[in-house]
Amino acid sequence: MWPLIRQLADLQEFCFGYRRFAEFEDEAKAKTLLKRKTFRLAGQHKPINPLERVGLARTVLQDGDGATRLQLAALGKAKLDYVTQALKIARSFDCVAFASIVSRQVERPPRDGFLRKDYAYLFERFHHCLEHRQNGTEMGLVVFDELEKTQSHLLVGQMDGYFQRTQKGRRRSRLIIPEPLFVHSDLTTMIQIADLVAYIVAWGVRLRGMGAPQGTELSPFADLVCVMRYYWPTPTGQHDVWGFTHIRKLLPNEKRQ
Repeated sequence: MWPLIRQLADLQEFCFGYRRFAEFEDEAKAKTLLKRKTFRLAGQHKPINPLERVGLARTVLQDGDGATRLQLAALGKAKLDYVTQALKIARSFDCVAFASIVSRQVERPPRDGFLRKDYAYLFERFHHCLEHRQNGTEMGLVVFDELEKTQSHLLVGQMDGYFQRTQKGRRRSRLIIPEPLFVHSDLTTMIQIADLVAYIVAWGVRLRGMGAPQGTELSPFADLVCVMRYYWPTPTGQHDVWGFTHIRKLLPNEKRQ
């Protein structure tokens, strides 16, 4: 992972003049990097030489109040270039993506001791991936962007119950460490990559049976993310395993039973 993180840090410096996103504050989040204003600003000017662009983008990040249209356009282009190249670098290091996609209209279950179905599907596919890598000798860590402490405790408790008190969970705990780690996204490079993937999946990826419109500006990024999604083919093709799943109901089977 360290060589991957170093390449992403080099990319940050190439695009923005900074090697750590900690300098950016909210600029590091996908919702800022890929918001519509970014596309609009990036399209307002002809292509800018990358060596000139980095200086202009850095100036805006240091003091954006007096930014010129050229500087804002340079920052917009730098953001889009960063996201494109970051996803390509992650893929070149054999990163794979998993996603449970839930519509906003799906009713959220009460906060009780049961693990939500979207988490259970993620762990199912994560376990499948680990089971087929290195003959099942690799262990998987679950890392979350830090939540409000009450939410974090609730999630830890739900995962504990799932991995210790359900049959599927106990089997998957042989390869997935049941206790998650929590980190700050602005200090942890790979959480930022996960944030990019999650945002692009939410707004740009549409699987069969999903009716929400696809964001056209995000289509090129959605293609890059879909190349990263986990896929395990079977001989017949009838039970292939995909890392992206559309979840229509969040109530877990254990609760219904």
